[in-house]
Amino acid sequence: MEKLIDLHIHTNFSDGALSPKEVIDTAYNNGVQIIAIADHDTIDAYTEELSEYAKEKQIAIIPAVEISTKTKKAGIHVLGYNFDIHHQELRQKLFSLRNARHEYLFNVSKKLNKLGYLLHTEELDQIEAVTKAHIAKDVINHEQNKDILLKNFNKIPSMGEFIETIMNEGCPAYVKKETITPKEASELIKKAGGKAILAHPVAYQYEDHLSEEEILSLVKEMKADGIESNYIYIDRSNNKINEIHKWNKIAKEHHLIVTIGSDFHNQDGIHPEIGLIHENLNLDHSFMNSIISNLMNE
Repeated sequence: MEKLIDLHIHTNFSDGALSPKEVIDTAYNNGVQIIAIADHDTIDAYTEELSEYAKEKQIAIIPAVEISTKTKKAGIHVLGYNFDIHHQELRQKLFSLRNARHEYLFNVSKKLNKLGYLLHTEELDQIEAVTKAHIAKDVINHEQNKDILLKNFNKIPSMGEFIETIMNEGCPAYVKKETITPKEASELIKKAGGKAILAHPVAYQYEDHLSEEEILSLVKEMKADGIESNYIYIDRSNNKINEIHKWNKIAKEHHLIVTIGSDFHNQDGIHPEIGLIHENLNLDHSFMNSIISNLMNE
């Protein structure tokens, strides 16, 4: 029987729909044995209570985080695994990055208001690690924005469309926010005793038009331990792109470890579910074991 692991799951501590306990419940129901909660710029989901709850369900948890970073060409996400969750420098930097998100929220709200969009800024400010996705979702779900959205998009856009058209660099509601480089994030993770992994390289190729050479150059500059090669990418048109074989091959050729993750945020019938349970992965038991062994230094 195929071993199910999922090392990239989001909770409502960042921009996921489920609480940490609900993630455990879903993983249990999906037959997943090992998970990692990799919230954006926060590790607050990791509590003693959650650890005990996971043990009750016989699910192992590897500490993880997804740090938002920036290069000249693209926003890059760096995954950290198996680090000391009490490491002070890591915790302080994540706290700083979260605070920067809230400053960003108020600044982008002003620009969106000037463009005629309404949003619930005070409610959004209650979210611990507020993201562009939270803001875009609030705007497109706001009933009073319906007319202006239809006027500007000829439809109610998806979150991704709104972000790419209105909020990203070069767009009318773009606001620069405090960030760090992929190299700095990688160094921080390693200082805390963890493994640094470049998240979903396939996404940078399709979303940001980075070449394989540019992605590998980034990995080298970061001194990353590996890449998240076992990842199903959903493009802007909701097409499913499976280039797992390609990226596993690249990882092997460059002596990089690999990870696997659904990047689960919510069950929408489009993106992979926890454990990638309905995806055609063709990954055997020994391969899955090697992923965990490499992360845990076994």
